[in-house]
Amino acid sequence: MIDPVTLAVIQAGLQQVCDEMDLTFSRAAFSPVIAEADDRSDGIYSATDGSLIAQGAKGLPVFVGVMQFSTRTILERIAAGVTAAPDEGDIYIVNDPYLGGTHLMDVRFAMPVWRGGRIFCWLSNTGHWPDTGGAVPGGFSASAISAEQEGLRIPPVKLFKKGVLDQEIYQIICSNIRVSEQRIGDVKAQASALLVGAERLSALLDRYGDATVTEAISEMRRLAARQMRAMIGLIPEGAYRSTAIVDSDGVVNEPLTIALALTKAGDGLRFDFSGSSKPCIGPMNSVRATTLSAVYLAMRHIFPEVPISAGAFEPLEVVGIEGTFLDAHYPRPVSGCAAEVSQRIAEAVFAALVQAVPDHVTAAPAGTSGNFGLGGHDPEKGRDYVMYQISGGGYGGFAGGDGIANGCSTIGISKAPPVEIMEQTYPVLYRRYALHEGSGGAGEHRGGFGLDYEIELLRGEARASFVMDHGRVGPQGALGGKDGAVNRVEVIRDGVVMVPEHLSKAQDIELKPGDRVRVRTPGGGGYGPPSRRDPALVAQDVRLGRYTAEEAARLWPGSANPLGALNERVGAGPLSE
Repeated sequence: MIDPVTLAVIQAGLQQVCDEMDLTFSRAAFSPVIAEADDRSDGIYSATDGSLIAQGAKGLPVFVGVMQFSTRTILERIAAGVTAAPDEGDIYIVNDPYLGGTHLMDVRFAMPVWRGGRIFCWLSNTGHWPDTGGAVPGGFSASAISAEQEGLRIPPVKLFKKGVLDQEIYQIICSNIRVSEQRIGDVKAQASALLVGAERLSALLDRYGDATVTEAISEMRRLAARQMRAMIGLIPEGAYRSTAIVDSDGVVNEPLTIALALTKAGDGLRFDFSGSSKPCIGPMNSVRATTLSAVYLAMRHIFPEVPISAGAFEPLEVVGIEGTFLDAHYPRPVSGCAAEVSQRIAEAVFAALVQAVPDHVTAAPAGTSGNFGLGGHDPEKGRDYVMYQISGGGYGGFAGGDGIANGCSTIGISKAPPVEIMEQTYPVLYRRYALHEGSGGAGEHRGGFGLDYEIELLRGEARASFVMDHGRVGPQGALGGKDGAVNRVEVIRDGVVMVPEHLSKAQDIELKPGDRVRVRTPGGGGYGPPSRRDPALVAQDVRLGRYTAEEAARLWPGSANPLGALNERVGAGPLSE
């Protein structure tokens, strides 16, 4: 049996392998969405069933489950003779959402690691490509009604054969996507990350031996399952229900419902989504891999102490998604699944479990990635471009205090690329980049604030598309807290302000120089009754301009007069921030 010290060292070593892959990927990539926003992830997966062994700490949490499903699909297709068997140096590419994926823009590479003529494990990574073809630049087609309108769908094929890029397959890909001349940088970065991982992993195996590392991996999985069951033990026995709302599917302007019945029995949790809406026409369907991954990442948020391993998922049973929009099959469009629907699923999990373990769960966060695609031609640089903007939002209040402002999305660690990089790369000017003041939901602990930005097109013509959410209903408060502010999208053309029909979704909006787009992302939900908030904190928010005095008096009616409290505190000296 492996000793605890060796186990801890090997576990940290495997984590380090993944972290170095993440770092290599971001530093070598060309696209700002990967290089600056870190919209990527790397991991190590089992050679027998594709299950997760380790993932980078700075990788997107939504990929924690997804890549094990896509790796498993590759293994199954190889076994069935559908996909060619691997040789040393081969790297597979796949982005098919229905084969254990997310949306088409999340492109996965997978490479076997060979030891003594056999495959020891697989390394895999995912990077968000700025464009994979389809009806609109960036791939976020808000009104797509089939997968073909969203872009190029790639089944598992060898992009690198014995270490050499297959130019024929690469040219097929490039012939179906925009600004293809820029993709080679991302492709090489993605492949290089896997090669670095293979080198670091081989060094670890050489040091401790294949048998010892294999034993450590098995023990890591067993301990992760045991730790998750221990955390589940904190949840009282019983059933908990919640709902989360998706604004619309982008085609039919009606909300979609995620209905969750969560049951705690013994040391397991059962997540039943059978009451959710039927499959939808537009792109807000979710594929099975993304739906399960959304549940897994929600539990990671609630119990971060549990190590990342397939074992952590063993006590979690997800049922009832068949026949709903949470289990999409070809050809239903899915561009909103990973970035938006997955966050509504996580929100439903939070809303259910905050009833059971309030000290471990927050009110709902902003829960949207704010997907904004802009494509056009820059006459000054003489080239086409596809710009992809993601943005943060407010986190929900929690038992220990207020939610943070402008945090990354629920599903990831991706941050908005720096304004300076975006202005250097694309023909745009950021007229505004600030907090969405007043957007945090009222509560004993208020929600954090969203982001307020405004972009002006400087030259050429362009087409804008949005796939966002929470434009109809804000992030829900918890335990008596109020909802956060909704997502607001405005397009200003010739001085006229236009709000999309679907509020948070639209596509193919023509822009010319001087036109602007303004987005105000949601604030987090409030936690606990607003009447229990410390009046001094209300006064502080007013003094700092986070709310007007009138807003504060309306949102916290049970609190002392915010202006009176403010005057008293100001007379006593400056408030701490």
